[in-house]
Formats: sequence, C-alpha cells, structure tokens
Amino acid sequence: MLVARNPVSNLHHIQGLVMKNRHTGALQGTLIAQLCVISMWTVRICVMMQYFTSMFTPSKAKTKKELPRIPEGRRVYAVGDVHGRSDLFISLIEAIEADVHAAEAEGLKCEVVLLGDLVDRGPDSANVIELARKWKKMREVHILCGNHEEMFLNSFEDKDILRHFLRHGGRETLISYGMERKVFTKASLSEIQEMLEDVVPKKHRKFIGEFEDMVQLGDYLFVHAGIEPGVPLEEQKQRSLRWIREPFLSHEKSHGLVVVHGHTITDEVVDAGNRIGIDTGAYSSGRLTALVLEGKKRRYLVAAEGKKGKVTVEGAKLKA
Repeated sequence: MLVARNPVSNLHHIQGLVMKNRHTGALQGTLIAQLCVISMWTVRICVMMQYFTSMFTPSKAKTKKELPRIPEGRRVYAVGDVHGRSDLFISLIEAIEADVHAAEAEGLKCEVVLLGDLVDRGPDSANVIELARKWKKMREVHILCGNHEEMFLNSFEDKDILRHFLRHGGRETLISYGMERKVFTKASLSEIQEMLEDVVPKKHRKFIGEFEDMVQLGDYLFVHAGIEPGVPLEEQKQRSLRWIREPFLSHEKSHGLVVVHGHTITDEVVDAGNRIGIDTGAYSSGRLTALVLEGKKRRYLVAAEGKKGKVTVEGAKLKA
C-alpha cells in the first residue's frame, strides 16, 4: 500500500519497486501514483518558500519617495506677487537680507527669485520697481515677468492693451509714477499714452524688459503663472508662463519638477505636491509671502500688515 512520504523517501521507494517489478505490468501504474505524491510535496514546499520569502523581502511600494531639493550649499528665496505694496516689500527684503547674512556666515550661497507682478493694483509700483532694481545690483536676484509687466510694457504702443491695463490696476501704477489724478481722470486714452513716455523713466522700461520667463534651480521650476501640463519646458509658450490657470492648477500628475508660482491668489500657501502657489494677495490681504528652500527643507517668511499699518515678518527667526 502506498503512503505519503517526503520526496527523497519516495524516490528510494520507486527505485526499489523498479528492481522488484521490472518485468511486471503493474509497474506503470505504481510509478504514476508515486510521481503524483512527489508533485504534491513539491508544490507545498514551493508555496511555503514563497510565503517566507515575502515576509522578509522589503516591498518596493513602501520605499520612501525622494523629496525635491535645491543643490547642496545653496538657499533660494522665492517672493510672491508684490503688486505695488512697497511697504511689505521693504520689510520682506530686510528680513531676507538678515537671513542671508546669517546663511553666508555658514558658507551658503543665496539667491532670490521674484515671481513677477511687481506692479499694478497697489499704491506704490514705481518704488517697488526701483527697490527691485537696486536689490538686483547687490544680490543675485532673478525677476520673472508677470502678465501685469507684460501689459504695462505693451501699453506704450497699443491702446487696446493700455485700456485693459488701466482696468486691472494700471491706474494706480501711473499715479505712483507722478501722473496727477485730476489730469489722469480728464485725459483721453491717447493723452494717457503720451504721458506714459514722460512719467515712466526709460531705465525702468529697460529694466522690466529684461525680466525672465522661467528659472530652474535644482528640482524646482520658478514661473509666474504656471506651465502647460505635458509640454516640454523648451516648448512652453510665453503666454502660458505668464497667464495660465487651467489646466495647470487642477493637474495632479508630476511635472518632472516642482513648479513654484504666483498669479493665482489664495488665502494661504498651496502645496499641491507638484506645485507650490505663494501669491497670498499682498495688495488686498496685506500679506506678502516668500518661500525659502534649502536642500530638502522648506519654510516661509510672511510680511504682514497689522494694526495701524505696522508691518511685521512672521517666520523670520525660524531655522532652515
């Protein structure tokens, strides 16, 4: 009678049967039965081996995703849309410079990226441009061109764009450059365009005309508005970089780089994983935000207007 044995014992048993029943017709059935028993044991052993292997083999799905980073030894400050709020801008510059001074003492190289829309809506665009111009002379500052800078520059030549510019905060910009309110109110569109040449310094027009469209530092891409999802960086259209909202804002998949942008106002910073939006509506909310990046770390500096117009900077003393 056949019994279940381990594979090795069954092999010896079969060899004995072969020698004993070499010339009998029953050998074929006996061999088949014994081979079935061996197969059952083999399957059981394989299943057990797979079980124990899975217990002690780390799962690839649980591997921690590598965080985006800025190159070693560097720190980046990205500043959201200023929109003519020179008071907030001055306070943030002072806080960043104090932070930079401490960082440079530790051997770090620091850079600043202004995300565009320095002008319009707020009361002091002319001074914001002058501050940015002077800051760039003393610090490595990248300045991106926003849709409002685009409208501002094109208004010198195109009356239709000038009309659009004035409806979206351009009036405040021209008054900040010294155009009298009464004169502005009574002037025709053609007269306003002529006065633009007189009140806006040529050095400011030249300076704004040199603003960049995008800056890549490490695993981060800095743009004003966003990018067109799925389109290579070298094929991105200038209009998308300065004006886009959708489908960029709702896109959930990776862009390859983490996109840091302004343009779209939110109450708080929006970190969506594939993008970080830092336009906190300075001209209306009284809060101008800067994102600070160093290695894999992130933190924020916020220049906020408090009671009686006093501006304080939150996060200035936090360590990176």
